[in-house]
Amino acid sequence: MKRTIISSAIAAIAALTATTANAQTINVEHKGDTTVVVIDNPAKYLILPVEEERGEAKVKLDLGRTDDTWMDVRLAIDRIDYEVPFELSEGKRAVVKMLNIDRNALALKKMRLSNTWDVKNTDYYRPIYHHTPQYGWMNDANGLVYKDGEYHLYFQYNPYGSKWGNMHWGHSVSRDLVHWEHLKPAIARDTLGHIFSGSTVVDKYNSAGFGKDAIIAFYTSASDKNGQIQCMAYSKDNGRTFTKYQGNPILTPFDGLRDFRDPKVFRYEPAKAWYMIVSADKEMRFYKSADLKQWEYVSAFGRGYGAQPNQFECPDFFPMTVNGKQKWVMIVNINPGCLFGGSCTEYFVGDFDGKNFTCDNKPEVAKFLDFGKDHYATVTFSNLGDRIVAVPWMNNWQYANLTPTQQFRSCNALPRELRMYEKDGEYYLSANAVEETKVLRKQIVEIGDFQLNGKGEVKTLEGEGAFEVEADITAATAKTVGIELANDKGERTLIYLDLDKQRVVMDRTESGVTGFGKRSAPHDIENNYEFTVRKDDPMTMRQKNSVNYVNDFALGTWAPLNLCDGNKRHFDIFVDKSSVELFVDGGRIAMTNLVFPTKPYDRVRFYTLDGTAKVEGAKAYIF
Repeated sequence: MKRTIISSAIAAIAALTATTANAQTINVEHKGDTTVVVIDNPAKYLILPVEEERGEAKVKLDLGRTDDTWMDVRLAIDRIDYEVPFELSEGKRAVVKMLNIDRNALALKKMRLSNTWDVKNTDYYRPIYHHTPQYGWMNDANGLVYKDGEYHLYFQYNPYGSKWGNMHWGHSVSRDLVHWEHLKPAIARDTLGHIFSGSTVVDKYNSAGFGKDAIIAFYTSASDKNGQIQCMAYSKDNGRTFTKYQGNPILTPFDGLRDFRDPKVFRYEPAKAWYMIVSADKEMRFYKSADLKQWEYVSAFGRGYGAQPNQFECPDFFPMTVNGKQKWVMIVNINPGCLFGGSCTEYFVGDFDGKNFTCDNKPEVAKFLDFGKDHYATVTFSNLGDRIVAVPWMNNWQYANLTPTQQFRSCNALPRELRMYEKDGEYYLSANAVEETKVLRKQIVEIGDFQLNGKGEVKTLEGEGAFEVEADITAATAKTVGIELANDKGERTLIYLDLDKQRVVMDRTESGVTGFGKRSAPHDIENNYEFTVRKDDPMTMRQKNSVNYVNDFALGTWAPLNLCDGNKRHFDIFVDKSSVELFVDGGRIAMTNLVFPTKPYDRVRFYTLDGTAKVEGAKAYIF
């Protein structure tokens, strides 16, 4: 047995301590494959150095309880990329155990104690106005709920690194859907497994017996040992803390299915019952309950529907009314299956009778909520009445772990108001930025009305690369008319109407840092949609059956203009440090893409390539 003592006395404490009785020390002992760290008079945190490309070591705060849980941390071996806080127990001694860590690891030499953890931004690409975690990894939004004037945003969260792992439910709250207050994680990983995605409801009927108006959370516990099982927890303090139900799990797959996750619970009043929709591999399954604890199988939908391949995840299900008629919407997040490779959000419209969902369309029809590359795991708030507000995760699983940040990784796209409209006998959803985003507008820059016949005038904007551009564009003789967002380094994102092909395009091939996307073989991205490339088209669109390898990030995305009416297009573009979000005609077309310019975009240019066009009401809002 080898033992090392690391002096970790804090100078300020030492100066105030007359004896060494209260000195803080870290004692490291190696017992076989286990490293035991014993801390006398612990501070609040043990600060752990991380080397992001290393394998995961296991770290556990040993309280001698059966529910003590191992966490996975990429402890530094040769270099330190960043640090993470590991919260310790109160008292005179704390014991931390580690597995899979080299005895000479740099992390063991450089770990330290601290009563504080600095969350001041250290990443250039942290957005100005989008929601992000203060540090660590984030993916799916979970458990969105509105109660007592607060919007609760829970999210998949790793507090021990900026790559996926250790799934907790992180937690932020807002009163306006724009400004977010970060709170402590609400539900932590436990011995049943990672806390995967799910939903929350306000139990107005006290159906579960935890108290009227308690917030009830439903989530998937996931582990190799237990598989993917559905669990619940309840909160009596407005969602700040949750108590896990002692009867967990409340639902397991009847056929031993491996991919069985992301429960969305909703109230169906005609049956005076609660329903749960769960993603089950390549379909969705419905369950029914009176007390939110005992669930019976009802039906399934989706196998063979929509874009293929179609691994279903993160479902949502809600009614909407259009032209006096009620329809039901099923949101399905799929990975892979995106038009442009990787993950995306599609939806189905149909009818629900309390047992079966019947889709209006044939299985081969796919409707997409967003036509960008970085829109996934989209779910809506519960308890909002007839208003439907959705929050997407702004990333793509093809490169989510590779984006060029370290203190944090990933953010949410802007909340979107969903509405239904009818066109040519079909029902569609529009997804527009919520009205609340207008509070971000600090300064208006009038660009005006003008005719375009070529490059147009460049408008330079002050600020940190956070702004909104709004304009109406009508093409006269032009076949290509658009808006360029750029900086003085030649980095740019192009947004334009391609009227020959009747589509709107966002091209990020020259947007800044684009080289971190992995290289994909053609069979990984093949799908059922035609892509064509013209010489005068600056996109690197992929052709079906192409033999060329492509970068998963450096490409263009497009949407069909037949979702819109008339010839005049209203553009609303939101630009942040690392993203561009486009909304056309009130969200009939939405397109969300990450960008990583090495200097903030600070100029806007309207242009045509081949003819004339009219621009009306053009303005920019500085955030």
